[in-house]
Amino acid sequence: MNLEDHRVLVAGGAGFIGSHLVDRLIKEKPKRLIVVDNFCFGDGKIKNLDTAKKSYPSLKIVRADASKYSLMKQVLKNESIDVVFDLAVVCLPASLVYPRATFDVNCSIASVFCELLRKDCYQVLIHFSSSEVYGDATEVPMNENHSLKPSTPYAASKIAADHLILSYVKTFGVESSIVRPFNVMGPRQNAGTYAGVIPATVQRILSRESPVIDGDGFQTRDYTYVTDVADAAVRVYCVKATRGKVLNIASGKEVKIKDLVTRIAQLMNCTSPIVHGDPRQGDVQRFVGSNALAKELIDYVPKVSFDEGLTKTVDWYVKESKK
Repeated sequence: MNLEDHRVLVAGGAGFIGSHLVDRLIKEKPKRLIVVDNFCFGDGKIKNLDTAKKSYPSLKIVRADASKYSLMKQVLKNESIDVVFDLAVVCLPASLVYPRATFDVNCSIASVFCELLRKDCYQVLIHFSSSEVYGDATEVPMNENHSLKPSTPYAASKIAADHLILSYVKTFGVESSIVRPFNVMGPRQNAGTYAGVIPATVQRILSRESPVIDGDGFQTRDYTYVTDVADAAVRVYCVKATRGKVLNIASGKEVKIKDLVTRIAQLMNCTSPIVHGDPRQGDVQRFVGSNALAKELIDYVPKVSFDEGLTKTVDWYVKESKK
């Protein structure tokens, strides 16, 4: 299977991962490419699509809430969509402030796309889950059969969405696959209120503030560069053996947060002392994923190493700060 001459919709396509997926999808020469984003509760920004608009002038951007059934039905029908990549989401940090809204909206998005898929409004759903569904690692590396232990309303909402999608696959025979990335790094990640560790640390150093480690810094994460995640999502669509399955997208390598922050400081020639803050609410302590199933089904091998990806990410934020 391929996406050439297909009509593709990317929900949440103006966000960090979503915009990189849009860039990657353009290389597949789709007949139509639509981005749906409400530009709220996340990192969706029009400027994230600047590169895409230059290389694909007919890119259509629809400002809309993907949790609204009638609205999504209209968009899918008007554009004769074949494939939906669903990255629309209320993000984890927002769930600590708006827990009910996070859970309701994230579940509604999955429900809307499942029901429209069941009613043949399009043919294939590729849904983005999150490694947050696993909670703290009880065995490593964490494969797709690892226990699900949400520590935040966001994680709980992603579990619910995943189960709903898999139930539609089993009950109604719809075509859907679930992509479950671990920690993703790269350009365009939100550097504002709901920033990840990497952009938040870079911003502090650029502001001549001391880098901050939340907690003791011995928390571990598994980082993958964003273009590798986008490549994997396209491959998941192309390989029908992924239907009805969840695939981790991970490097399989653990990185301590204290080592990550130290490395960023080194890359930016920061001499300010690193300080420790309180542990983050709902933070997990250990993350390292198995990508064995992705290797088996889509021949997944990360192309960008941790050091290369981190350097490229930091360089991008530094250049952006000078504009």
